[in-house]
Order: sequence, then C-alpha cells, then structure tokens
Amino acid sequence: MSGLTVADISEFCLSLPGAWPDNPWDHEHPVIKVGAGERGKIFAFLGHDSVGVKAADSREVADEWIHRYPGEVTVMAYLGRSGWNTMKFGGGIPDEEILDAIEESYDRVVHKLPMRVRPVRPD
Repeated sequence: MSGLTVADISEFCLSLPGAWPDNPWDHEHPVIKVGAGERGKIFAFLGHDSVGVKAADSREVADEWIHRYPGEVTVMAYLGRSGWNTMKFGGGIPDEEILDAIEESYDRVVHKLPMRVRPVRPD
C-alpha cells in the first residue's frame, strides 16, 4: 500500500537539482519543471491522487507500466503517444517505484536540455 501524498511528491520533485513549480494553466496543483524560465521543461504533472511522468521515450516501453499496474497507470491524456503515463499514488504502486519513475522522468527531460543549462546532480 502506498502512503505518498501530493505534498510528498511535490517535495520530492522540488528536491531535484534545478526543479521548480509552475502553474501555467491555473490548476489546483502545479507542474514541476527543470531548466531556466520559459525554457524550462515539465517532468511531472501533479494531481490530487496522481502524477504524470515521462515513463519512456516510446509508447511501447511506457506501456510496460500499464501492464504491471493495470488500473493504477494509464496513458496520459494529450501526451501519451510520446511516452507519458499517469500514475496513481496512495494505492497499489509501491512508493519507491513512483519516486523512481519521477526521477527517471526528470533524467529523461534533463538529458534533452542543452548542456549549458543542465543542472548538475551531486554524486
């Protein structure tokens, strides 16, 4: 059973180097970006009981999450074809796997930023 809350996930996301909250659509919960200002890229979409993450670089690989956790992971609306999934927390997905998926999403997005603006992760 997962015990994560949206506050826990927000805190985890914001602990990653260069991460910052943004609310471009005036939703209850922010998106979390990495990278400077308008060039910042989203790596997590926070929701009341879910988080949207870049699960893989392809839809086929991202679908592995859906097969492992049916009903807990779904293709993310609008971005799903690009490998984005929505993961429910507080349910059947272990906390550690959710946090790992967020960190992998962060790494995928950071990897696509120009080298000069990529945040440095401490060893």
